[in-house]
Amino acid sequence: MGDPKKIRKKYETPRHPFEGIRIKNEKKIVRAFGLKNKRELWKAESELRKYRANARDLQAKLRLGDPMAKETMRSMAGRLARYGILSENATADDILALNVQSFLERRLQTVVLRKGLARTPRMARQLIVHGHIVVGDRKVMVPSYKVLKSEEDSVGFAPDSPLANELHPMRMIEQGKESQGEGKSEVTS
Repeated sequence: MGDPKKIRKKYETPRHPFEGIRIKNEKKIVRAFGLKNKRELWKAESELRKYRANARDLQAKLRLGDPMAKETMRSMAGRLARYGILSENATADDILALNVQSFLERRLQTVVLRKGLARTPRMARQLIVHGHIVVGDRKVMVPSYKVLKSEEDSVGFAPDSPLANELHPMRMIEQGKESQGEGKSEVTS
């Protein structure tokens, strides 16, 4: 069978672990996106760092007129466009202008929350981990799964999940809040 592969970290920790301003900013992001811990944030930051480093290298090669750099830039922009992070005709400057929130917006946990399938980020995470969410026809149980732009409309409740039933108590509460909100707006109008 061979030797087992050495598992390596997919992120880098901060160089200065006790910077107060950075810690406060990280806590805000972790709370806003419902991340389990800062490690998930550091993974997204590392991914962003890799794209930015590639964009800087490509920018230098484009200035020198390297023909292969244009194709590489087009493929990197295409990859980011498939995830809905950038447009198809993005430049290296657009990639350098990205922030970590744009990558965290494409996580399944955030998409479930934005679609209204869950009330809070923590609830979205729990629904995913417990197998109540499908992407297309596949049950995805990983909250950090990056949702493609084409898959975004197919995110929903699993057919074998009790939450798929419109009469489930959790969904009734959601519908009750919506109807109360609509009733109030009609009265005030």
